[in-house]
Amino acid sequence: MMGAMHALLAATTATPAPARAAGAPAFDWSTVDWAGILLNWGIALVIVVVGMWLSKRLSLALERALTRARVESTLSSFLRNVSYAVLLVLVFVSALTKIGVPATSLATVLGAAGLAVGLALKDSLSNIASGVMLIVLRPMRDGDHVVAAGQEGIVDEIRVFQTRIRAFDQRVITLPNSTITTAPIINYSTLPTRRLEITVGVGYDDDLKQAQRILLEIAEQNPLVLKDPKPFVQVTNLGESSVDLMLFAYASNGDFGSAKSTVIEAIRNQLLEQGLSIPYPQRDLHVYHHDADGRPLAEVLTKAVTDDGDTGAGPGAAKGN
Repeated sequence: MMGAMHALLAATTATPAPARAAGAPAFDWSTVDWAGILLNWGIALVIVVVGMWLSKRLSLALERALTRARVESTLSSFLRNVSYAVLLVLVFVSALTKIGVPATSLATVLGAAGLAVGLALKDSLSNIASGVMLIVLRPMRDGDHVVAAGQEGIVDEIRVFQTRIRAFDQRVITLPNSTITTAPIINYSTLPTRRLEITVGVGYDDDLKQAQRILLEIAEQNPLVLKDPKPFVQVTNLGESSVDLMLFAYASNGDFGSAKSTVIEAIRNQLLEQGLSIPYPQRDLHVYHHDADGRPLAEVLTKAVTDDGDTGAGPGAAKGN
């Protein structure tokens, strides 16, 4: 028994045999293929230099091709930058693969980096996508009179991230593109003409045929109103104090404001000159001098004051009784 214990203790305290002979070098540098490594690094450097040059030339060629195809300059510039970035990524991946970096590791790193960038810049990416939609689909262009995301004005510039609108009071409104594409866009400049819709109220005692004739004559005699399509008048409502007529006429986009102003002014003057009225809302107040039972109001009020006042017999009168 004691012999077995001594044998086990000796086995546990014994040192392992050395893996290499004493004095042997840790790594044999003479076995390294220095020529192959230098060649691979040189080829990788050539790939980077030539690849960057080709990437720039190809992206510029893409922009020129898009410009010849009459693509919007903002979209052409954006696509040029995107293509240049993608080509650079391919160039550096090829160079790293040449010097021995595994392609699967690079793909994993690029995927994780792309996911992180996408999550961090999701709002910016949404604006970019919306900007591309605005530039490609062209619901509005520079110089158009629009109502976008509740803001009215002239489109000053459509960028990849934002759109600038110049309001009529000379305010510059900058809107994120994502807010524009998620809301209705009203473009007044798409068509060459625009319709005037002017509501006019006349009295119930006035001649509607005469009022319609006056409105049509005013529109037909105005040089800013187009002859085709022809103006027309319709009765649109029986209001509380007036019969509402609506004049429909057309004018070019550039003359719309002036045409509407001059037509309204002429309508006011002509209706009054022809003896027609332009009623305005009013209320009649009727004051009755008697209550529901026919008693005069003065008697009712006097009785109420008598009932509430101290007009009964005082203490002295009570004693006299």
